[in-house]
Amino acid sequence: MYINSGYRSTSLLGIKDKSKPLIVGSCGTYRLKTHPRLPTYRPRGRLDYQILYVSAGTAHFHFDHEDNETIVPAGNMVLYRPKEFQKYEYYGADKTEVYWIHFTGNNVKNILRSYGILDDMRVFYVGTSLEYARIFKRAIIELQNCQPDYEEMLVLLLKQLFIAIHRRLSRERKLSNEYLDTEMDIAAQYFNDNYNTNIRIEDYAASRGMSVSWFIRNFRQYTCMTPMQYIVSVRITNAQMLLESTTYTVSEIGRIVGYDNPLYFSRLFHKQKGFSPSEYRKKLEALPDTNHPAK
Repeated sequence: MYINSGYRSTSLLGIKDKSKPLIVGSCGTYRLKTHPRLPTYRPRGRLDYQILYVSAGTAHFHFDHEDNETIVPAGNMVLYRPKEFQKYEYYGADKTEVYWIHFTGNNVKNILRSYGILDDMRVFYVGTSLEYARIFKRAIIELQNCQPDYEEMLVLLLKQLFIAIHRRLSRERKLSNEYLDTEMDIAAQYFNDNYNTNIRIEDYAASRGMSVSWFIRNFRQYTCMTPMQYIVSVRITNAQMLLESTTYTVSEIGRIVGYDNPLYFSRLFHKQKGFSPSEYRKKLEALPDTNHPAK
């Protein structure tokens, strides 16, 4: 096992220093090769914040309760806040390499938010980059050598880490938004092209590799309607057009837009438009003929 670390404070529970906005307390790295297991157990957490970066292999975390295991692969960072339950293990068989840094201050929460690390974020993907390792290694050296202004340099290095995280998270969110927009456009087009068929939302979501709940939630955010509400809206809009421009019966129009039951079709039309299809057509017939104005 390889270990290298530097400490501003020797407290095992961390430091709680509110004298400055941001203060780095310690930083280090573990790399398991032959050592079978390295566990950490802090049921009451620490007094400070902690970021762990899994740069290689995997790490096993137990969030909130020791029976809950989450396997975190390389390229992810884990953020622990003060007094949060901590239990995690590294195994030699996983070839795990982890960097960590502890920090505190009187404005940490707002600083994290300003770099895109939100209050509900615990595990977040940042990719594997030598840039992260370089920042951690430099912080370790600063803590070990304690050169003039080293505490200020540590804060600068931690902010450099936050900037690198923010840039990566921003790219991930942009890609996620582009993917989301594309998927919702594809779904809306599919529903428009196939609205009069028997569409099962579960089947459509599965065909695109999405969970039903994720798809419905994001489609609603995108269109302000659930997928089924959207399909019904398209059907009723097209039924309205057919009532205005054709002589098909109400039953025929219902079948054209996807409803074999005329009573069910009439109820949905009434709910959407405030009139039954028959009432709507009668109102249209009662309107003056604007195509042939009186002379």
